Amino acid sequence: MPNLPPLSLYLHIPWCVQKCPYCDFNSHALKGEVPHQEYVDHLLADLSHDLPLTSGRTVNTLFIGGGTPSLLSASAMQSLLDGVRQRLPLAPDAEITMEANPGTVEADRFAGYQLAGINRISIGVQSFAADKLARLGRIHGAEEARRAARLAASLGLRSFNLDLMHGLPDQSLAGALDDLTEAIALAPPHLSWYQLTIEPNTLFGSRPPALPDDDALWDIYQRGDSLLKAAGYRQYETSAYARPGFQCRHNLTYWRFGDYLGIGCGAHGKLTQPDGAVLRTVKTRHPRGYMQGNYLAKRYPVAPAELPFEYFMNRFRLLEAAPRAEFTAFTGLTEDAVRPALERALAGDYITESASHWQVTEKGKLFLNSLLELFM
Repeated sequence: MPNLPPLSLYLHIPWCVQKCPYCDFNSHALKGEVPHQEYVDHLLADLSHDLPLTSGRTVNTLFIGGGTPSLLSASAMQSLLDGVRQRLPLAPDAEITMEANPGTVEADRFAGYQLAGINRISIGVQSFAADKLARLGRIHGAEEARRAARLAASLGLRSFNLDLMHGLPDQSLAGALDDLTEAIALAPPHLSWYQLTIEPNTLFGSRPPALPDDDALWDIYQRGDSLLKAAGYRQYETSAYARPGFQCRHNLTYWRFGDYLGIGCGAHGKLTQPDGAVLRTVKTRHPRGYMQGNYLAKRYPVAPAELPFEYFMNRFRLLEAAPRAEFTAFTGLTEDAVRPALERALAGDYITESASHWQVTEKGKLFLNSLLELFM
């Protein structure tokens, strides 16, 4: 269909064994057993309700996030993915990612998840240092993380990712680089390497730990970036590195202002309609309400005045050049609507402009918030 962006699907599993003190995602400490099939049934019913918003498009990527999706049994995962395939056309080469914790029980299920259709696994390592894992509230150890990564590599999946944090409480430069060196040694095709930030409404938000200062964080970033590049990884997004050809296609959908169905507790969606309207959907956050069949919390169109910021907030996270034609195709606005902001960005050396593309500069990458403020 003309001007409709590529479509992805996000499925949210809301439970964790325990809530981490830094986490502001919609996750809930598990009380009792996971309601495996019951929750899958609700996910599929939620998906059925939202099908009219997809305009019959094929889903190119699917991402199962949380919470801890690897708490879901392999049989429930099979039922979930079978149900998705019955309702939506999935591209033959669709990237199907699942987040997983490195705990032994979850790792043992990896082969079952692969049989269900998972072809990419994202493993939440965060650190290999025992004291840092404890401070972050993680329930796995370093050896479990290594074992999970080796198992993911041995399965012959399309790809796997390791999530790793830096700028942890009382973390030294040496400690941060040791973590990164360990992760690189496991040879993941993709590495998400991001700085811990203190978010409101978290335990760390109410009792902030001592974090490295700005100078120390800059040293960690510079040295870590050099390590990653020397190992063959290339930064393609603010906090993501990959070997050539192994970028996360699902995340690229987000950053390229593509569309995505958000299904499950607290999931957010963005869906462009044939008339050009861009709809946002937000699902009920708490599992109790969601599993009573009250799936939709709100649905609203994005105001045209807000579309430029939404577009560039996503597009300029990517280091690749942004096609100028896509701005009009995906927002319905002309460049005239943002020309003053673009001129300020050019004058500030945040971006460069060619006849066909905009490109974030090194300064724009480092001062992304300042760049985006120009479009507010």
